[in-house]
Amino acid sequence: MKLIFAVALSMATLTTGARAQDVAAGENSFKKCLPCHSVGEGAKNKVGPVLNGLDGRHSGSIPEYNYSDANKNSGITWDEATFKEYIKDPRAKIPNTKMIFPGIKNEKEAGDLWAYLKQFGPDGNKK
Repeated sequence: MKLIFAVALSMATLTTGARAQDVAAGENSFKKCLPCHSVGEGAKNKVGPVLNGLDGRHSGSIPEYNYSDANKNSGITWDEATFKEYIKDPRAKIPNTKMIFPGIKNEKEAGDLWAYLKQFGPDGNKK
């Protein structure tokens, strides 16, 4: 009986581990964002705002970036769930946003991307 329990527990751990967010995969996924966004030390606004300190940040709040009224007035505070919903289809989440991006529909990829972005504090340093 103990052996069956140990095997079941090991299988559950493996299954959970397969769903864990992968920062390295998120960094790779961020290449899709690089034409418009930057992150990390020395990041600067581009076509889109810097993504440093995204976790807990209010939408439309990076200084010296010209956000759309839709983004500034969205009332969004970024967290994992909101980001995943947004990144699937930015214009569905914030109608009239300036962001033109087809979205990341894959839940795992969106989670990995969030894990990568979340590690950067407002100053661009990794937490």
